[in-house]
Parts: sequence; C-alpha cells; structure tokens
Amino acid sequence: MDSLLGAADLTATNGTNVSGNYSNDFNQFVQPVWQITLWAVAYCNIVAVSVAGNVVVIWIILAHKCMRTVTNYFLVNLAFAEASMSAFNTVINFAYAVHNEWYFGFVYCRFHNFFPIAAIFASIYSMTAIALDRYMAIIHPLQQRLTSKETRVVIGVIWVLALLLAFPQYYYSATALLPGRTVCYIDWPEYTTVDFKKIYYVCVTVLIYFLPLCIMGWAYMTVGVTLWASKIPGDSSQHYKEQLNAKRKVVKMMIVVVCTFAVCWLPYHIYFLLHEFFPDLFEQRYIQQVYLAIMWLAMSSTMYNPIIYYCLNGRFRSGFQQVFCCCAPTVAQEELELKSPRYLQKQVNLYRASRMETAVSTVVNSIAAELKEADPPSVRCHHRPHVEATSNVNRT
Repeated sequence: MDSLLGAADLTATNGTNVSGNYSNDFNQFVQPVWQITLWAVAYCNIVAVSVAGNVVVIWIILAHKCMRTVTNYFLVNLAFAEASMSAFNTVINFAYAVHNEWYFGFVYCRFHNFFPIAAIFASIYSMTAIALDRYMAIIHPLQQRLTSKETRVVIGVIWVLALLLAFPQYYYSATALLPGRTVCYIDWPEYTTVDFKKIYYVCVTVLIYFLPLCIMGWAYMTVGVTLWASKIPGDSSQHYKEQLNAKRKVVKMMIVVVCTFAVCWLPYHIYFLLHEFFPDLFEQRYIQQVYLAIMWLAMSSTMYNPIIYYCLNGRFRSGFQQVFCCCAPTVAQEELELKSPRYLQKQVNLYRASRMETAVSTVVNSIAAELKEADPPSVRCHHRPHVEATSNVNRT
C-alpha cells in the first residue's frame, strides 16, 4: 500500500514502481482462481452486510422521533461514513490489490485515495463525540447538553477537518501507464531535508487512531467508574434505578463499538508504520496475502456496528425486526414507538401510582382486619342499628 486506505503500493505489492527500479512487465503476486474467489466472497459479504445494516440504522433513527437524540445523530454520521466507505472503496481496493491494475480512471483514483481517510476520520470522531457527550451527561449532568442544531454543527466540523486531512492524498494522486497495465499511486513530493510522506502517515495514524482512542478510553473509564463502581443508594426510587440501567446499557454498547473498531484497525496501522520504516520486509511473496487479510479485518469494522446495536439495544432490535421480520412488523413498530422517553415516563408514573394504591389498600385492609378481630360479635350487633340509623339520616 502506497497510500493509507487507498491504492496499492507499487513497490510493496507487485514488485514494480513507476521509476523502473523493478521489472515493469512481471507480476510475482498472481494468485490462483480459487484464492481470488474466496477473497472476493469475503469482501463482498462485508459490503452487503455493512451497507444494508448501516442504511437500516440510519432509517431507524431518522424515521422515529423517539430515536432522534444527540447520541443517535452521531450514530447516523458514523453509519453514513461506514456505509459509504464500504460501498465506494472496499471492492475497488480488493480488485486493485489482487490484479495490480487500475481500471477506474484518474478521477476515481483521486477519490479512492482521498475518501477513505475522510470517512474513517468522520467515523472515529463521531464515536469520540458520543464518548464526550456521555461523559458530560453522566459526570456533569447539570451542564447544558448539545442541542440538535449544535450537534449538526459539530458533525459539519468533523467532516471539514476530515476533508482537510485527506486532501494531500487527493492532491498528489496520479496514474501511470506501465507496459500492459495502468497503476494508481501517490506521487509524493521529494524533499532533501524532510520526508513528507513519512510525516504525513505518522500524523494520520495518530489523528485517526491513537489520539481519539486515548480520549475515548479516558472518557469511558471515568464514566464506567461512576456508573458501576458507585453503589446505588438503598432508598433510591425505581425511576432512578431504571435511568441508571439505561445509561449503563448505552455506555456498554458504545464501549463494545469502540473496542471492535480498535481491534479491527490496529493491525492495519501497524502494517503501514512498519512499511514506512522497514520497507524491506514487504518484498516477500506472502505479503499480498497478509495485506488482504489485514485489509479485510479493517474493512470488516464497517459491518459490526449494526450487529452490536441489534444485540445490545432494544430499540434498534425492534427496528431491525420491523425491517427484516415479515412475520410481525406491526409488533416491532409498536415496541419501537412504545419505548419513547415519554412513554417510559408515563409507565413510571403509572407504576408509582399503582404502588401507592396497593400500599393504601394494604393498610386499609390491615386496619379493617384488626378492628374486626378487636370487636366482639355482640358489640358489632349492638352498634349495627346505630350505623344503619346514621346511614338513613345521611340519606335524608
């Protein structure tokens, strides 16, 4: 790989380069058909699951008012970025890595090198924004939360920064015609005093992986200590306990999302850092299979989030059932709508009223039973006419 998340490296994956240090008409990484078929099935499964799952996530959030929260708006941005990267880059990247020939023209070469960095930046900083929002909501609950308008502004800023970070790969993208094939690569400028390519890749790796993961790790560690380490007061209301459990579920889901992202992308970033500082390791024949496996793991991160939402969140589960389960879409729709905050608050109020009514009824029955045991039958009979007379007087 010559470009991070983009076109294949001419010196690392096919034994050639534009300047002609290697043979231009020999490709040592030709694979048998059965290997290409297996890799194609694996990569196509990523695209199918990722695009379908993330599109459904976007629909669930935007089509239901009860789902339009600050956290879920960032989840929409995350789903959009992952679905877009999966649809526009995964299969193209695989085809180029396998065939080592660029079929898609100069314009798409630029887009192919440019968009993945922007998408991955938008994805991980959407997760970072969710982590900081959870931190503010739980650690500083009295401070004002982001409004929907402010949330959209934050998302816009994230995309502007993402596009700026990816711009060098767009600007220096180029295609070259070698004997018998065309290649897409990054024509980095050469400076005598500084290696611009290495500096850029190290900065990108820090900005789209290590820095946001450190921020999210600190935020979720603080939130986790607050939610799980602190004891629930013995006289806490049922509503307080329900709110605490709801917060725990959301934080648990996002921790799983972040950990999945970190595991999937770590080998990819290690691969690129090693390639920049130890290029001789990437001249071996087996490196293409290693790269295809590492790239598959990284790209597969785009398909796990919808599965995590389905498994760990009841509202998303109801939404997915409404889309994919033809047997009972109405029930899923009702479950999704009934889990709105207004409905839950109503249920809490009804539950409190029911508990109060039950308590009053229990006390009244207990007092009546005690009076019944305390009064002898003769007394009860003696007082009965008086009660009836009083009842008659009241009627008149």
